[in-house]
Amino acid sequence: QVQLVESGGGLVQAGGSLRLSCAASGRTFSLSNMAWFRQAPGKDREIVAAISWSGDSSYYSNFVKGRFTISRDNAKNTVSLQMHSLKPEDTAVCYCAAGPARLYTTRPTDYNSWGQGTQVTVSS
Repeated sequence: QVQLVESGGGLVQAGGSLRLSCAASGRTFSLSNMAWFRQAPGKDREIVAAISWSGDSSYYSNFVKGRFTISRDNAKNTVSLQMHSLKPEDTAVCYCAAGPARLYTTRPTDYNSWGQGTQVTVSS
C-alpha cells in the first residue's frame, strides 16, 4: 500500500500558478504509476495528468495540456503538478493517486491509493 498526502493548494487569480505536491510513503511508490485527478463541485472525478512508475511516460488531459506539468522524484517519494495559466474552471479538489505499474490508465477506479485532496480555487 502507498499512503499519499497532497499539499500546495490554495486561492489564486486567473492566470496565476500553483504547484501541488504529493508525499508518498511505502516501498511500492517507485513501482507505482502516479496520477493527479480533480473533482469540481457537482462533477465526476476526472484525470488531470498521469506519469508512469519510471517517469518515462506521461499523460495530460486536453484541458490542461500546455499549462500543467507532472513530475516525480522516486528518490524523494514525491510527485508534483506544476500548474500555470490557471482558469476559473480549474477550481476543484485535486487528488493524488497511485496504481499498479502494470496498469497505466486514466480511470479513477484503476487506482488503489488516494490522498485526501487539496483545494484549488481560481478566482476570475
